Amino acid sequence: MATGQPSVILDALTDQQREIAQALRGPVVVLAGAGTGKTRTITHRIAHGIDVGAYTPQRVLALTFTAKAAHELRNRLTNLGVPAVSARTFHAAALAQLGYFWPQVVGGVAPQVLPGKSKTLLQVADSLSLRLDAETLRDVASEVEWRKVSMLNIEEYANAAAARSLPKGITLEQLLELHQGYESLKDQRKQIDFEDVLIAMTGMLENEPQVATQVREQYRFFTVDEYQDVSPLQHALLKAWLGERGDLCAVGDASQTVFSFAGATNQYLLNFAREFENPQTFTLDQNFRSTAEIVSAANKLVAGRPGSITLHSVAAEQRKHIVHELPAVYSTENEIAEAELIANRIKARIDQGASAADFAVLYRTNAQSAAIESALISKGVSYQVQGAQRFFDRPVVKQAVMTLRAASLAPSDEPLFQQVGAILRSQGWTTKAPSGAAQRENWEALNALYMLADEAPGETTLKAFTDDLVERARAKVEPQLVAVTLSAIHSAKGLEWPHVFVAGCVEGVLPIAYAEDDVAREEERRLFYVALTRAGESLTLTVPEHTAAGRRRLASPFIAELKDSVRVSA
Repeated sequence: MATGQPSVILDALTDQQREIAQALRGPVVVLAGAGTGKTRTITHRIAHGIDVGAYTPQRVLALTFTAKAAHELRNRLTNLGVPAVSARTFHAAALAQLGYFWPQVVGGVAPQVLPGKSKTLLQVADSLSLRLDAETLRDVASEVEWRKVSMLNIEEYANAAAARSLPKGITLEQLLELHQGYESLKDQRKQIDFEDVLIAMTGMLENEPQVATQVREQYRFFTVDEYQDVSPLQHALLKAWLGERGDLCAVGDASQTVFSFAGATNQYLLNFAREFENPQTFTLDQNFRSTAEIVSAANKLVAGRPGSITLHSVAAEQRKHIVHELPAVYSTENEIAEAELIANRIKARIDQGASAADFAVLYRTNAQSAAIESALISKGVSYQVQGAQRFFDRPVVKQAVMTLRAASLAPSDEPLFQQVGAILRSQGWTTKAPSGAAQRENWEALNALYMLADEAPGETTLKAFTDDLVERARAKVEPQLVAVTLSAIHSAKGLEWPHVFVAGCVEGVLPIAYAEDDVAREEERRLFYVALTRAGESLTLTVPEHTAAGRRRLASPFIAELKDSVRVSA
């Protein structure tokens, strides 16, 4: 239970955050800029509401978009003394409800949920005598997802498809046949996909009064993080959950809408005041992450755009050691030279005592990482690729976790770090890092497990520790490796590092070549904004002036807009 002392919860917040945390009822919309502490604010708001008796923990549902983000919400709420609050993704919440109500409404157990679409689409393609490669199949699957989250039937999709970039190598008629065949084959096999889960649950709530009554009795108070990423289908489900009630707290930043290709739209955030009567509207604009110089550049990039928030840096007040410098722009001959420059600058900082984990290199497309990886390897700098093989999927980690779980069955009085250290040594871990690159990668993975144990509360048992590892693996919450992070910008959203390099700042890459109309280029602008606002202390933009074949490339037009907020370096 909570403490009964609301001041303990509220005292941890700034004045801006505290005002939001005390707005407990009715529709609330929080326009929260990058690095402004929105997760802290909404979790403290929930904890404060429970503390003063405004909420019953079991009637609160906090929603977000990834299992990792939901895990983070649960952890924070637990640390605030309110573990009974449900913090889930839209899909997880809908799936749990569908499994419960399906036997009552339809009869029998709920249909099997497909883990993915590609296998079924491949079977449909074969039946149509279409030979599609893996990339095209993924693109078709993405189109199916977009159609469904946009709440379009196949005929409506056919009309909308004219304005979309269709998968390569197939005609619109063939694409529509794939859509229809996919839905028919699923129905024949009594299977559903992840979008069907939301569709079915929305339908039950709208058409089965007893279902709506039970769900609305269960959940009264809703919080939705990253509201700018809501799709039409998720919005329909949320409205069905709410009914006529308005106890919703929506938190988001229109300038960080970068998943429009997947059906997300910031219109629900921007039009919140039109949809909900008399909402309380708040703004979080105090940025605790980035220097004033980085914030100034980010502000300039989105100034005047719908829903843009003018950030104010307070990072210097929090971290006195910050060195104030304008974001730097470096031009190089090509991508190889660009990678060398990035690797050299990172290596020099590490040699001066910085941690590799403090650096990230962000890029628009995954293909850009190869040259950067090669350059870092040549300098002996460890790195990890965000979104590549998951930490808990690595064979060395799987084996270590299995061994730890087996050992947890036997009680021990030894401190956790000693138990874990002894077991990891049996797997090849040592206290000193090896010099070879291949051995270093496995060592860093095992060392990350050891660091988790070393940082755990003193009373943590080995069983509790291994249970947490299993939960982390399920929620894709990975430990911090002592390595440079390489990441596509889309995958970096929600993350932060002291020092960030943004590679490939050229026309045709950022913005991407196929962003041909104003809407698409504005999405690219927002993506660049996300990249800039990941940086805390230093930001470096690199411009490879030629392709590998020697073709001249122009600097990104976004850099020209930042001319007074960056310094061009030799």
